[in-house]
Amino acid sequence: MTILSTQPDTDPTPSAPVRRRRRVIGMAVWAVLFAGGTALIGVPTSDPLIAFGWLWLATIAWRNWLPWREHLRFLRDWMPIALLLMAYNISRGYADNLFDPHVTAMIDADRAMFGGHVPTVWLQQHLYHPGQVQWWEVAVSLVYVSHFLAVPTIAVILWLRSREQWGRFMRRWISLSVAGLITYFLYPAAPPWWAAQYGYLADHVARISTNGWNAIGLHSAGNTLNALQVEAANPVAAMPSLHTAYAMMAVAFFLPLVRRRWWPVLFAYPTAMTFTLVYSGEHYVIDVLVGWAYVAGIFFLVGVTERVWRSGDPVTRSRGVR
Repeated sequence: MTILSTQPDTDPTPSAPVRRRRRVIGMAVWAVLFAGGTALIGVPTSDPLIAFGWLWLATIAWRNWLPWREHLRFLRDWMPIALLLMAYNISRGYADNLFDPHVTAMIDADRAMFGGHVPTVWLQQHLYHPGQVQWWEVAVSLVYVSHFLAVPTIAVILWLRSREQWGRFMRRWISLSVAGLITYFLYPAAPPWWAAQYGYLADHVARISTNGWNAIGLHSAGNTLNALQVEAANPVAAMPSLHTAYAMMAVAFFLPLVRRRWWPVLFAYPTAMTFTLVYSGEHYVIDVLVGWAYVAGIFFLVGVTERVWRSGDPVTRSRGVR
């Protein structure tokens, strides 16, 4: 005799085709909302809570069949990090209150590396046309704003796929941010546009990192970034360049995980960020190189710390984790 179970099916997970269909619909709705919010309000750059709010909505859209208790785990894991990044943003604005800014050292370093020329000045003399927006300035603005979105997006994807890799990535990201913040307090350094504005560079240097937005109709995005640059940011926090440091960190993290033939593709991102920052007057080349050195140092120190921690953890030792 066959006994039929009267217990209800407790597995709410839909079939694979249904999940794919719901994922496509959910991400399409999220994309429309994000595009509308960006067009009306601007790119979410000034407040980590807003940025992570959009990313949280993206994770809900990506897994919209899950119960709410699963979606709330995002807040549990990310809220402390978002608050820490908010504190970083606020304190970064006060980092220029202790010491006078350094200006000539970066100019001298770039001239020594490039035969007496300052790359920012040279690039703007050959590529920048006041009153005109060139096609490459659209790319420059897109690359520039990716600094505010790329690393958080990568972190959220890792959170969805592998909490262990997410933890490794976050330890490097937070450590790099703290190292940069400490340097901003101890060694405030002026960027090229600031040096030109106050007469340290004889040639004019325009700050043009947001010029490209107007050409594609995203005026509010440029206005939001301009307001952030003027009101919230520290104008003499150029050393190290965390823009290029974050870009290089994102690449360096994945180098061991991909085949070497794909490395040039990955390195294209920090290379594009370097051109963007130098051309737009935001950083000297020496700022970029120091930022990359910070990435190497942080990866080494955090890697050593992780290995020491694993070697002293009885659970990982018993499992043979290395």
